[in-house]
Amino acid sequence: MSQRLQQISKILKPTAPGSFRANSTMASHPIQLAILDDYHNIAASHFSHIDPSKLRITTFNDTLPAYTHAATTDADRKALVQRLKPFTVVSTMRERTPFPGELLRQLPNLKLLLATGTQFETFDLKTAKELGITVCAAPGKGRTDGKGSGPSARVKIDIKKGGGHPTNQHAWALILALARNVAADDAVVKGKGGAPGWQTQLAIGMQGKTLGLVGFGRIGALTARVGLLAWGMKIICWSENLTQEKADELAEDVGLPVNGGGIVGLDEKTFKAVSKEELFKTSDVVSLHYVLSQRSRGIVGAKELGWMKHSSLLINTSRGPLIDEVALLDTLRGGRIQGAALDVFDIEPLPANSPWRSEKWDVGGKSRVLLTPHMGYVEEGTLTTWYEETAENLERFIEGDELLHAIE
Repeated sequence: MSQRLQQISKILKPTAPGSFRANSTMASHPIQLAILDDYHNIAASHFSHIDPSKLRITTFNDTLPAYTHAATTDADRKALVQRLKPFTVVSTMRERTPFPGELLRQLPNLKLLLATGTQFETFDLKTAKELGITVCAAPGKGRTDGKGSGPSARVKIDIKKGGGHPTNQHAWALILALARNVAADDAVVKGKGGAPGWQTQLAIGMQGKTLGLVGFGRIGALTARVGLLAWGMKIICWSENLTQEKADELAEDVGLPVNGGGIVGLDEKTFKAVSKEELFKTSDVVSLHYVLSQRSRGIVGAKELGWMKHSSLLINTSRGPLIDEVALLDTLRGGRIQGAALDVFDIEPLPANSPWRSEKWDVGGKSRVLLTPHMGYVEEGTLTTWYEETAENLERFIEGDELLHAIE
């Protein structure tokens, strides 16, 4: 078992048997289940085998504004409460809908929150426990009864032999697409927005360039490994509490030597921990892999963007609020860095009037901009396993059996 899964298993524990056996009201009426934020409308098919006399499913494909976001109106908050108030069980997709304590306290019928993935920084777990709401994760290991498709591929493959996280793939898809003008060239060849054309700008090669990782845990290290082995990139890294010792451990964790990995000398560190300023000033590609918290919000602002080289690229597949959006828009409009590729935003889905949607990014003098709709983890195998695990817990809840992967 990988170190990450061992850490997860320590906080995901089964609840006591029979703790949620249906009461007389539940027994005479079907349990009300809300499926939230199911953009691709796939969740309900994983629950369709459950007796409809025991379970009534309502699917919401859209996402209402986050309850505590500064831009959310009182009317939006009221609409979210009214939407969720009737339901005993809620099935969520990651943190697309946050569950702060103020929202949970207005949901008197909620008994079970079936989450997907394993990180829920926007869920008030303490308040949920106080209110008697159980929160269960879906760690991606597959159903425990042998049914379903089994663990996702990233769980089954050794991390030193190619295992990893879907976000690593997407980060590199964005880096290469931005560096090689994939979206712009595709649009001009197809004649989108004008007459069909041919090449747009010169591509940027990755060989020998410096890749800087902001936030250096397992995902950051795996992203770095690809750059080092595939393109011969130099790797530097920074996070608030990162030490060189920890960077060395991560090199070994992903199957690399502590010294002399890739093109660096035998006396140089494979993953070199540096200061924040050095990273932003010397990297050709800066990729964010930081956990969002109150402390890390806005960790990349005007100062950090000002440190970047004019030729550098900025990639964010972590969380939108890590970057000061106003400062980033100003930097890109002024063409002060080569480009940015973003998979995450402050408000998701992006509002129709968002400047990311409305700005004419192909106008001369502006930085290259590539946008994707938070696709870092959205791949078929991962979501299938998550919903199969959710279905197993839903079956257990209906029958009054112990729940799996409960977060304590």
